Amino acid sequence: MMNQLKSWPEPVIRVQELSQSGIKEIPQHFVKLPADRPCFKETASHFDDNIPLIDLEDMKSSDESVRQQTMELISQACQDWGFFQVVNHGVSHELMESARGVWREFFHLPLEEKQKFANSPVTYEGYGSKLGVVKGAKLDWCDYFFLHYLPEQLKDENKWPNLPISCRNIIAEYGQEVVKLCERLTNILSINLGLAEIISQKIWRAIMK
Repeated sequence: MMNQLKSWPEPVIRVQELSQSGIKEIPQHFVKLPADRPCFKETASHFDDNIPLIDLEDMKSSDESVRQQTMELISQACQDWGFFQVVNHGVSHELMESARGVWREFFHLPLEEKQKFANSPVTYEGYGSKLGVVKGAKLDWCDYFFLHYLPEQLKDENKWPNLPISCRNIIAEYGQEVVKLCERLTNILSINLGLAEIISQKIWRAIMK
């Protein structure tokens, strides 16, 4: 259905502009039905647990037992949680802060500048808000910028913001570092599944195509 739409079914109202307009309450079309709202449910097994934290620096240890223990922690996190946090992952804090900084600058640009990169239902790529594809849908309270980094055939840097000036270069550098991290993690997950490293590399290349 989305690919059949050439424009949004209702007028686009940017959430950032709306929140800065001085409104006293959130408009009803942004208020989710009670059944659709996230809720926290206490469970006996994980109520007091923290999300697993994995130190990837340990994977560089010369001690095989330390590397193996880290692999086991990742495996256990995947089984028990389905996700985990990583530290010492190789993506520099300076680069991450630069990436956050250029996006902050972009979202603080005048609306007419951001609108030059507005997206449509045909592709979510670009500056947008969480709009429904049907009239009267409940909307999400956020704006975003969606872009393709991989696979290469979808990547089009001309659709990336050209303001601030450094934005495209920083996005490209950050994307490159995140891809390296994802490749490391995919390799670890594959080996934990009993696959040889060369097979995990083939899997990664297939994912990126």
